Amino acid sequence: MEAGRPLVLPVAQDAFAARLIGRAGFKAFAIGGSAMLAARYGLPDLGIAALGEMVAGIQDIAAASDLPFITDGDDGYGDIKSVVRMIRAYEALGVGAVILEDQARPSKQPGDNPAPAVVAMAEFETKLRAAVDARSSGDMLIIARTDSLTTLGLDGALKRAERSLAAGADGVFIPGLKAHDDLVTVGSAFRGKHQLLALTEDGKAQLPRAQDLFVMGYDLIAYPSYLMLRTTEAMASALAGLLLSTADGSPLPALADFPAARAAFAEAVGLRDWQALDKVARSQASAPAT
Repeated sequence: MEAGRPLVLPVAQDAFAARLIGRAGFKAFAIGGSAMLAARYGLPDLGIAALGEMVAGIQDIAAASDLPFITDGDDGYGDIKSVVRMIRAYEALGVGAVILEDQARPSKQPGDNPAPAVVAMAEFETKLRAAVDARSSGDMLIIARTDSLTTLGLDGALKRAERSLAAGADGVFIPGLKAHDDLVTVGSAFRGKHQLLALTEDGKAQLPRAQDLFVMGYDLIAYPSYLMLRTTEAMASALAGLLLSTADGSPLPALADFPAARAAFAEAVGLRDWQALDKVARSQASAPAT
């Protein structure tokens, strides 16, 4: 991480998004369950996915980028045996940090939607300790996420975060923080530890500046729905235009800058590099035998 600045983490829903994030100049990214499951399977993040499906999606995205990334670990996908298996699988994929949450799986909610229930703290502590012990080194961070803000209030969430750190977590994440005073309180309480904050838009309030949040104590700033919502809007608009054009013969809506869009696509998929590889292979194949 760059000194004096937060690590800004756009969430990549697929490999192509990860490529674009790197091309834009970001230093890292995140893989979130909601965005990836929507892009890969057309499913909501309601505890439907299993570890194998998550690993498959993460593997595809990780292979498309050299940037460091963090990812969802949900509740570990089972008991401590499953947590250990997840940590080993994620470590093999080069995950930089994994987020382990205390949501009760039967009532799991996506993003920062209010969670109706969390597991007993003792159970969560056991999973955190298992995760910490399972990693081969401290290079992969364990971020403890507590979704207890709705059910236990800020004081309860703070206590759970404190106990998570005591259990060995490298950082904390309390989703659902909105009020400025609450952000300041949490940021101050865990200053010096890794603190993740996920900024999700509601179409009304302006999101706080990442640098201001860093001053409060948050060093990891993720944007879970930023790309996915804009991707959804752009695709829906384009398809509506195509449907209208095929129905009434109206002109297709033009891209604002077709050459730039085409060039950006070609660069993101590495078209020239692959074409150059083909060219080398053809030249070698056509060389006279000696």
